[in-house]
Amino acid sequence: MTLTSFIHNLTWDDLPDRIKNQARRCLLDTLGVAMSGSQTELSRIIYRHVRDVYAGQGSRLWLDGNVVSKPGAALAHGMTIDSLDMHDGHPLTKGHAGAAVVPALFAALPDNGPTGISGREFLTSLVVGYEVALRAGISLHATSPDFHSSGAWNALGCAAVCARRFGLSREQTRHALGFAEYNGPRSQMMRCVEHPTMIKDGSGWGSMTGVSAAVLARSGFTGAPALTVEDEAVREIWCTLGQTWEMDNQYFKPQAICRWAQPAVEGVLQLQAKHCISPKEVSKVVVKTFEHGVRLAGRAPETTEQAQYSLIYPLAAAMFSGRLGFPDLCGEVLQDSQICELASKVLVEEDLGFSSCFPEQRWARVQVTMFDGQVFDSGPVQARWDAHQPPTNLELLEKFRILSREVVSETRADKVEDELLKVGVSQDVHQLRDVLLQS
Repeated sequence: MTLTSFIHNLTWDDLPDRIKNQARRCLLDTLGVAMSGSQTELSRIIYRHVRDVYAGQGSRLWLDGNVVSKPGAALAHGMTIDSLDMHDGHPLTKGHAGAAVVPALFAALPDNGPTGISGREFLTSLVVGYEVALRAGISLHATSPDFHSSGAWNALGCAAVCARRFGLSREQTRHALGFAEYNGPRSQMMRCVEHPTMIKDGSGWGSMTGVSAAVLARSGFTGAPALTVEDEAVREIWCTLGQTWEMDNQYFKPQAICRWAQPAVEGVLQLQAKHCISPKEVSKVVVKTFEHGVRLAGRAPETTEQAQYSLIYPLAAAMFSGRLGFPDLCGEVLQDSQICELASKVLVEEDLGFSSCFPEQRWARVQVTMFDGQVFDSGPVQARWDAHQPPTNLELLEKFRILSREVVSETRADKVEDELLKVGVSQDVHQLRDVLLQS
């Protein structure tokens, strides 16, 4: 199946049942993260910015209802999801598709009244976006020496979604993909990791770029060919479209921190559960992990962004709370004396064997030494909820319930949940759209 045919002609019946289910799961998980992420200062700032700078017609803001332009909505929603590092990801791309693709798909809908789009078509479009974005990411990593932000490649998935929804021609679709690649935020990702601020992973800008690319292509704007799609060096990555599914390789996050830190956190939580370890009785924690994980070196974060791109602080915080969501990574919590004292006892070292397995696998080993001399060793541990041991549907639903109820009433959260759970049988997705827009 050619890329253009995949984008425009893929049907619900073409999808294996597991991919249909995965699309529902990714949508549920991403919107739960978006709702919780709306509490962040990053989200508040970008919402104000979009209302001021991207005003216009065509879309509205989630949990707000203000009318803005389609690219503006994609920017605000993508950055809101990115603000809480708890959304789904993909190991080979070292990044995230859904944080950009889900906002782009909603931006492509009419902003009021019936959408004319069934739930099944909505989910099929979502699959198109994920599959194009993830292959573009694999292609970019295979052909570029630099480590770039997710926005550099998930912009192509957003352009593909909008090309399908806008009914672009084959040539217009090609121009949209080329524009999205050329203008996608090819930012230096390790700068964000080593200096955590609100710039994050570029997914909001990738979503805005992809939506803009399709809007412009519809008007006749032309773009350079997308090399991550058309270059002979990446042909094999694209020739399996419609036969194999990169969505099979998605992981989900139980904790709101960088995926690279999660194996270490999982290791210490396993030890704590097995040996009833009291954090106050710990004298030293040694973490051995892969090189990229070692670079998450923040020990005393002052902001939510610094906390999410740290390994040391979240590991200490997890020993006290067991779960890391937005309330555990913001404000005065970051100055908690007990957590900070435990964080001062954590040492992180590179394990060359673990580094050799990255990015396909992310490993850590945690050794906890107690004041009485006992030493507990986790052995090699990977993060929970990867593609080989994914969360159950019920586990993801429980995660959604926790995240959504941080932000809205239980009644309101139940309405969003109900619309999400029935999206595959909905005759029109306007009710899902509308329940997200209520302020």
